[in-house]
Amino acid sequence: MGPEAKLYQKLRKNSKGIVWTRLENISSLGNPDVLGYNTFGHFFTVELKVTRGNKLKFSPHQIAWHVTHPKNTFIIAEALGPRSSKLIQMFRGSRIVELVACGLKLEACCSGLAACCLMLQELGA
Repeated sequence: MGPEAKLYQKLRKNSKGIVWTRLENISSLGNPDVLGYNTFGHFFTVELKVTRGNKLKFSPHQIAWHVTHPKNTFIIAEALGPRSSKLIQMFRGSRIVELVACGLKLEACCSGLAACCLMLQELGA
């Protein structure tokens, strides 16, 4: 299992109030990794990224998708490595251009898996 698949499993296990659907679509490039639906009837998408450094890599299609769809889109990034202590952060998709430029130095809307899951569970409340 790859690092993003492991991150998805952590996310799924820790967000009991969300129904997740993996988006495996090779015909439409740039689509996020997962679609979420919470108990408030709110849909949102999440792009999952795992890195060993500060920078996150996005394809031009992923950047374009988030620029075109700035609402209800999120990016969850997990930093692996000796200095990162496996930090998980969440960023709004509308900030993808800043995220590409600044990497994980950009201020996240949530830090820690529990906080990220809680925010997604309460969207639309």
